[in-house]
Amino acid sequence: MREVIILIPDIEPEQNVEIEVNINGKKKTINYKVELLSWEQHEVPPKDKVTVLKHFIQEKEKDWELMEIGAPDNGNIPLMFRKREAVG
Repeated sequence: MREVIILIPDIEPEQNVEIEVNINGKKKTINYKVELLSWEQHEVPPKDKVTVLKHFIQEKEKDWELMEIGAPDNGNIPLMFRKREAVG
């Protein structure tokens, strides 16, 4: 099993969450961030929303990976990203 679900309190968009865990006695820190994609800001017609979402995700820094797309709310979609682990 690679993932463990941990419920955290609701956080506001554009905030970072840092979770520290111990795995077999080794300490590890995992970073998450939530960003909002606003349809209104991009003036997106309904048929183009998937394309805009795809480009928004692809333009993120390469050291962050998409973990979850939340439910739309008031014209915004929350996106949760996790910082990739450094290799090496």
